[in-house]
Amino acid sequence: MFEPLLPLSFLNRATRLFPEHLAVIDGSLRYTYRTLGERVNRLSNGLRQLGVSQGDKVAMLSPNSHRMLEAFFAVPQLGAVLAPLNYRLTTPEFAYILDHSETKVVLIDWEYAHQLAPIVDQLPNVAHYVYLRDDEIPSAELPAIDYENLLAEADPEFSKPVEVAETDIATLNYTSGTTARPKGVMLTHRACVTNVINYIISLDVRPSDVYLHTLPMFHANGWGGIWALAGLGGVQVCLRRVEARPIFDLMAAEQVTLACAAPTVLVTLASYDQAGAYTFAPGVRIGTGGAAPAAAVLRQMEALGINVVHLYGLTETGPFLTSCEWQRAWDAEDVSVRYQLKARQGISQLFTDVRVLDHDLHEVPHDGKTIGEICARGNNVMEGYFKQPEQTAQALRGGWFHSGDLAVVHADGYIEIVDREKDVINSGGENISSVEVESMLYEHPTVLEAAVVGVPDSKWGEVPKAIVLLKPGKTVEEQEIITFCRDRMAHFKAPKSVEFVETLPKTATGKIQKFALRDTYWQGYEKRVQG
Repeated sequence: MFEPLLPLSFLNRATRLFPEHLAVIDGSLRYTYRTLGERVNRLSNGLRQLGVSQGDKVAMLSPNSHRMLEAFFAVPQLGAVLAPLNYRLTTPEFAYILDHSETKVVLIDWEYAHQLAPIVDQLPNVAHYVYLRDDEIPSAELPAIDYENLLAEADPEFSKPVEVAETDIATLNYTSGTTARPKGVMLTHRACVTNVINYIISLDVRPSDVYLHTLPMFHANGWGGIWALAGLGGVQVCLRRVEARPIFDLMAAEQVTLACAAPTVLVTLASYDQAGAYTFAPGVRIGTGGAAPAAAVLRQMEALGINVVHLYGLTETGPFLTSCEWQRAWDAEDVSVRYQLKARQGISQLFTDVRVLDHDLHEVPHDGKTIGEICARGNNVMEGYFKQPEQTAQALRGGWFHSGDLAVVHADGYIEIVDREKDVINSGGENISSVEVESMLYEHPTVLEAAVVGVPDSKWGEVPKAIVLLKPGKTVEEQEIITFCRDRMAHFKAPKSVEFVETLPKTATGKIQKFALRDTYWQGYEKRVQG
């Protein structure tokens, strides 16, 4: 009675049980699970006609769309490997990834054709390019065929199924490559299914849910939401760009009940001055992760009637590891305490083992003070980095995946990140959590976004500096920000200087790239500590 755990099974369930249920909304386009299943089969058959076979790589460069959603089922159905690309990368980075991944076919949105046009001659292994478009004119000419033509000529039945093992690689997800070359994370079908089950449980996914794709589908497979919503017969609403007004318009018009987003997107939503004019569906949940959401942001979202579910994970773990599961006893706590509790990373999800370990791989005491590294093991963890055995061995040493995130465990078993190893500021021998200082900055009424990094100091080695983006129309003096923090936290933790900026460098999912900010201040120094 053994059946392999495959993400495709979620769509198979929907097409069998809910064929006439609305499945996908993308602009004016709406279609059912029956149609979704047929389009997925047509894409699988079309790719097969292009020569894609089991184990081949199919890359996809596109913003969120119904076509990208279809590929998440069609490519694994062939036993091939889907490589979703971060559309915010540069042409040289695409050249590296497409070559390194040994990609055979590239599905490319019309808007991003110019990113690949200059490197076609550098990619001899890419046999075919396929335009994703309706009647739009591509931003550059490629030797490409049209997606819809490919589907129109293909069979809506997948008559020659492929025998796929759950331990086969389903997706190849390249990390952002912020400090080195991007690494290709190999996730198996089983890892993807494990994550989907965790997703359904932690976000309380229901058949009646209408899910808005605010999170890029390329990022850790859209966190698994594509497969999860299909499995329960929910509706998926595609969103091409993340902007406050279109998000609120869709949430109200389609009565969206569920979404996922990085904390910086929550900041954008919480600060939108017209948000109060909208009427949302009851029980709206937004899952967030990538950085701890500031208590002030949680408070603003709750005021809109939106419950934020704090999740934690990495691309290498599928991505989810923990969720901050709410306890009824917390309802009686003071509001400030409740938000602090909710901002913690939480506890292991049902199908993964997460611990905070010391250097000897012993679990740290649950005292809320002893710092260790978040480590994990389980079916959701990657098989390794594609063609990078040394990095794989380093990441999976001792039988655990090492996240690089430093954390404490509280008496109730809940994990709280204190920093990335490289983001801890050591000032005069005192370790300062940049996350803690950032959370305080978000409490100031003029602050829209903030990042804290260590900068050189002749006396203390390094000291915390705040880089701040103000809310539209707001002004504040540097000293006021510094005093605000000093009045509310240990003086050595408060920023010693503040720089006001118009933008902050971010990853594709909205996570602030502190390394880029830090590098600005350490240029010319041989080492990252002075004094």
